[in-house]
Amino acid sequence: MTDLPGTDLPGTGLPATAAPADLVITGCTVLVHDGDERIGFEEDAAVVVRNGVVESVTTAAAAGDLAAAERVEARGQVALPGLINCHTHAPMVALRGLAEDLPTEEWFNDVVWPVESNLSERDVELGARLACAEMIRGGVTCFADHYFAMDAVAAVVAECGLRAHLGEAYFSSQGPRGRETSLEFALRHRGGAGGRITTALAPHAPYTVDDDDLTATADLAREHGLPVHIHAAENRDQTDTSLARHGVTPIEVLRRTGILDTDVLIAHGTGIVDRDLPVLARAGGRTAVATAPRGYLKFAWPTTTPVRALRDLGIPVGLATDGAASNNSLDVWESMALTSLIQKSTEGDPRWLTSRQALHHATLQSARAVGLGDVVGSIAPGRRADIVLVDLTGPHTQPVHDLAATLVHSARSADVRTTIVDGRVLMRDRELLTLDVPAVVRELGERLPALVDRSHGRRIQEYDT
Repeated sequence: MTDLPGTDLPGTGLPATAAPADLVITGCTVLVHDGDERIGFEEDAAVVVRNGVVESVTTAAAAGDLAAAERVEARGQVALPGLINCHTHAPMVALRGLAEDLPTEEWFNDVVWPVESNLSERDVELGARLACAEMIRGGVTCFADHYFAMDAVAAVVAECGLRAHLGEAYFSSQGPRGRETSLEFALRHRGGAGGRITTALAPHAPYTVDDDDLTATADLAREHGLPVHIHAAENRDQTDTSLARHGVTPIEVLRRTGILDTDVLIAHGTGIVDRDLPVLARAGGRTAVATAPRGYLKFAWPTTTPVRALRDLGIPVGLATDGAASNNSLDVWESMALTSLIQKSTEGDPRWLTSRQALHHATLQSARAVGLGDVVGSIAPGRRADIVLVDLTGPHTQPVHDLAATLVHSARSADVRTTIVDGRVLMRDRELLTLDVPAVVRELGERLPALVDRSHGRRIQEYDT
């Protein structure tokens, strides 16, 4: 068991503190990381939380008489670090199922970008509310969002209790004001929601943001100490087109514009090719990649994120869903299982990705991808108490021969019983405590006819890679 240093209460291993703990989770199995970051499990354990921080991981017996403002009895459940959705467009849940069975170019140009030209701030707020409810129910405690009207998303995050890494997306077609708006948002909301909100500059992609804007963004990132969140090398077609038109890959565009000298989160990267790997290896900043495999399957992209090659370079690969308009769900649990399975198929090696490796991507690697590697991603003293409890008593998760395999390949997001962020319970026994889903669904339904109208012939951007 792991505990904070200091004077312990005799026989308990718990720090001697006068005030009751804020929260004690007891009787569960806790996923832990050892000193070499290997996944392990502590059985019949308890997690003690004070001031939003994990104070100790100890035995259920030791915590039995510990005074606490709130207790969660979790027999038959596993406590995991909260899942992190490392790249999404949360408000796009309003477009779930609207553009199906289409190639990427038609998906953007014929449906999504015409509809997004209708978006109001209220549409974005309602979409964010619905998305946050879905993610809380699926065991997601933090998400990295890249979208428009992000003030509304930040307000929803502050209200509902989630943690988020937010960026206001922009295109060069907006002129200098797009980049300025992204910076203003990042500076205005950095550290918001009691520290639960971190921010990034969010240029859309190398094919919609020109080199001058990317260079200026890199300069702003360094000047203000901000990371960058960008789509790049999303698929192989983008890479091939960039090479044909410009003689460089999208990753090489990021290098020559200085983006790779910042802390950058690259969305997707299924078009990363061999010549990109030494470029990424030499990057001067902290580079991470987010993989959202379900959408790649739907679009029939021929390649997937090269997780193994990136890990060999020491580049964190976090799990993601992308937006529900392409992925149909915000289920990071599914992304974890699919990542493991697709990597096995792609590499032709059943020993890669193992269940424990997949859990590492879902926890510490995802935390690092969004710049929170020292804050969340493990249940350990000093980490913020972002924890989910997973019920493994159902017939589809029994018997348990290998707990890691059960969690990755048998359990589902619907098995999450309780979701906790910063020590605050946001869902308990499947009951959402901070969001009113029926009210959101009712109003969103009333607004949908105007939102999905495409008769105006506008689109916010042209997809032409």
